[in-house]
Amino acid sequence: MSTLGISIIIPNYNGQHLLPLILPAAFIALQKTKLAYEVIVSDDCSTDNSIAFLQHNFTTVKIIESPINKGFSPTANAGVFAAKFKYILLLNSDVKLTEDYFLPLLRYFDKPDTFGVMGKIIGWDDDLQQDGAKYPSFHGVKIKTTGNYILTNPNQNDWVYSMYLSGANALIDKNKLIELGGFNELYAPFYVEDYDLSLRAWRLGYKCYYEHFALCRHQVSTSIKIKTKKNAINTIYYRNKLYLHFIHLSGINLWLWFLQLVPEVLFSLITGKFYFFTSLSMFFSTIDKAKKAKLQLYNSAKKKQPLLSVKEVANTILSSLKNKKTHRF
Repeated sequence: MSTLGISIIIPNYNGQHLLPLILPAAFIALQKTKLAYEVIVSDDCSTDNSIAFLQHNFTTVKIIESPINKGFSPTANAGVFAAKFKYILLLNSDVKLTEDYFLPLLRYFDKPDTFGVMGKIIGWDDDLQQDGAKYPSFHGVKIKTTGNYILTNPNQNDWVYSMYLSGANALIDKNKLIELGGFNELYAPFYVEDYDLSLRAWRLGYKCYYEHFALCRHQVSTSIKIKTKKNAINTIYYRNKLYLHFIHLSGINLWLWFLQLVPEVLFSLITGKFYFFTSLSMFFSTIDKAKKAKLQLYNSAKKKQPLLSVKEVANTILSSLKNKKTHRF
């Protein structure tokens, strides 16, 4: 069992300019909990001066250095498996905690089936909400990975489910995270890995929550303007969505999903979205790894309880919202 306390893990790649903005706030938030704590920066082979900056200015921060650039999942996992405390906060390097961030979150872990909880993300320089609880939605059998919701009249006694926890600001039970093997590194370098992690937790019988009164601020990244870079990002995003569906759908739903790919392929051809064909090629060339991930999930369930389906998870969340007014965005 892990020692009571909080380990903040910050995956970093060339974030030197952000570290002096987020680290002081993180330490203030940790100190307000009166729990033991540590801060780990897991560096993904940065080419700026992140490491030297930390060594000179934040000597209490534990640094994990990767000799090569691997992407989010391996970088986050390096921090996860090095952490020593019971609670792990995954924190993006462009997210700044408010000083009371942890205080509304710790109550969730009084419930033994809590996997984790995320707070409300607002703007860096304004109070506009950017992120909320994640709403389960589908297009046919396809899992939609976007969509937020909040209760119309939130109060501090709410228990609001989230389909997944954002990797930007999620407080997670370390023992359960280790049990799941951390993030699936198949999704590297980025995108959809947080949805997959949370869905694995849900399907094994754990719960993910959203807390409206835990605030953090996010600095929106500069929009990508280079088309070739956009296409490269889209290629990885759609490849990873293919992984998500293949791993988590089964039986008739898996076959229906494959059928739904047919019009998607035709639409991509007509609209010139040729990166989707690269996504498909990457997916099918690594399908054995996806099969292994699917088998590992089923084997994990055998040790606990019958594995919930994606629809059963979604219905749990939707049933909790009956007779409640929500705002979706």
